[in-house]
Amino acid sequence: MTGVAILTGDLTPKRIQLLKEAVTGMVRLAILEDLTAGRIGDARPAGNWQAIEAASRQLGIDVGHMLEIHKPEELDDAFARAVRERAGGLLVLASPLFSSQGQRIASLAANTHLPAIYEHRGFVEAGGLMSYGPDHGDIFRLVALYVDRVLRGAKPGDLPVEQPTKFELAIKTAKALGLTIPPSLLVRADEVIQ
Repeated sequence: MTGVAILTGDLTPKRIQLLKEAVTGMVRLAILEDLTAGRIGDARPAGNWQAIEAASRQLGIDVGHMLEIHKPEELDDAFARAVRERAGGLLVLASPLFSSQGQRIASLAANTHLPAIYEHRGFVEAGGLMSYGPDHGDIFRLVALYVDRVLRGAKPGDLPVEQPTKFELAIKTAKALGLTIPPSLLVRADEVIQ
């Protein structure tokens, strides 16, 4: 096997930490999970869940609020449940379904006044609060280098799995949510969207 790893699950603890920095009083975290993505049978990927629990516990956050969905029609109910359970923030796990529903998810988060963190900047551009993940331009560059090496005769099995080295933190000003993003977080952002 070879290719480019995008570290989606590995970055989840960092996303929780960044959201806690932005929402200092957060004690409950809701987690939006696509049940059709990344599962084997009915099993949640154990490593990712353990990392979420460990990071949350270390930050004093309760993560008992899983918002599990199978299809886009369930998003409204998931956000209503997060509000009923008084979640102080939302972690949106990586999923093709969620990426395709980025505008809607960001809108639901804004309408329910639920500060959320996402996997990539596209969610922030759609109105979401913040994102942290690999720089997609860097990933595409790594993929192009792989293709070039294979076309020049390299055996794919001989090529190591590459990992991104550039990561982006994007933050949208949070006036609508009543949040003041700490300057210490803003200064680390690669992009602040007004």
